Amino acid sequence: MLNPHRTRFRALVSAACCAVLGAGLLAGAGSASAAPAEASAAAPAAAGSKVVGYFTEWGTYDRKYFVKNIETSGSAAKLTHINYSFGNVTGGKCAMGDGYAATDKAYTAAESVDGVADTWDQPLRGNFNQLLKLKKKHPNLKVLWSFGGWTWSNGFGEASKNPAAFAQSCYDLVKNPKWAGVFDGIDIDWEYPNACGNTCDTSGRTAFTNLMAAVRAKFGSSGLVTAAITADATTGGKIDAADYAGAAQYVDWYNPMTYDFFGAWDTTGPTAPHSPLNSYTGIPKANYYTSATISKLRGLGIPASKLLLGIGFYGRGWTGVTQAAPGGTATGPAAGTYEQGIDDYKVLKTKCPATGTVAGTAYAKCGNDWWSYDTPATIGTKMTYKNQQGLGGTFFWELSGDTTGGELIKAIN
Repeated sequence: MLNPHRTRFRALVSAACCAVLGAGLLAGAGSASAAPAEASAAAPAAAGSKVVGYFTEWGTYDRKYFVKNIETSGSAAKLTHINYSFGNVTGGKCAMGDGYAATDKAYTAAESVDGVADTWDQPLRGNFNQLLKLKKKHPNLKVLWSFGGWTWSNGFGEASKNPAAFAQSCYDLVKNPKWAGVFDGIDIDWEYPNACGNTCDTSGRTAFTNLMAAVRAKFGSSGLVTAAITADATTGGKIDAADYAGAAQYVDWYNPMTYDFFGAWDTTGPTAPHSPLNSYTGIPKANYYTSATISKLRGLGIPASKLLLGIGFYGRGWTGVTQAAPGGTATGPAAGTYEQGIDDYKVLKTKCPATGTVAGTAYAKCGNDWWSYDTPATIGTKMTYKNQQGLGGTFFWELSGDTTGGELIKAIN
């Protein structure tokens, strides 16, 4: 099973892995039914209004977050697109992630989008069938299948050796007639081309461009093709490692992952907000904040309309902290519901309410713990920035982190 929050004890892994790439990176620079309810009448998304939320395949297990929750929280009425995560990348091809969760898990009437239970003999069950039911309620809602993610990105290197074969495998899977009508396109989440993530990739600076060109050629102009990309705007960093500008012509939009800049993989701190909008005095690393990411990508010639603003529906935190303001020392990651150092917004808003803001996001000091996360108010600040920049919209990781009433998504405009 994939890690529930795209875990990024990444800095440590990347530091070790990138020693392998060394100067090479620098040289390359320069995530049977009843009648459907009355359909929503929302118009198709225009530039600037996209709202893209990740739905995790594994969230239906411990988290008990079902497709129905997208509807009951009010999120479906706000979303323009859902990224279903993740499909695997293995043997140079796209592959199913968890086939049971996707197509076979039986839902009770109480768990089902339309209140109708699955039967033993219906041809399609699981998340895919639930997504079909959700789309009947919201005909303008689009769903993309995301492939890769932190855990399954190591297969992209092999895939890049034969991009056409990879693209064909993805198309055949996404458009499989067994689940016809579920997916409107594909999202490529390669972490990271020609750089280090969970593992290090050495496929070269043009590999990402070649792969995205092949995917676009196969899916054609009518299929959605998007990609989640690095937010590392440092000189010689991950943005510089691949030709994202060259590949931009092949995508409908990019999702720069402007969260997880800082976290308790640096066990002793300094404490810092994981999704700062801007820089601030004492920020641990230069150009490690959202507006630097957007500025760098736009500076490469990528249209603002093809860039979405990334927001995390979760927080990252440390324990052993005495200082309330950012920049304090720590003794390790704070306890989390599913994993140390990370927790959902819906938990943190009461467990450790925000006590301050910095760089366009919120932080909280409670007891010996220190957390950072976005709130409805700080999302409002980020929406102002998004609109000022003329960005294509907003995306977030991920739906189950929000409250049952959808506090965070309702702050997105």
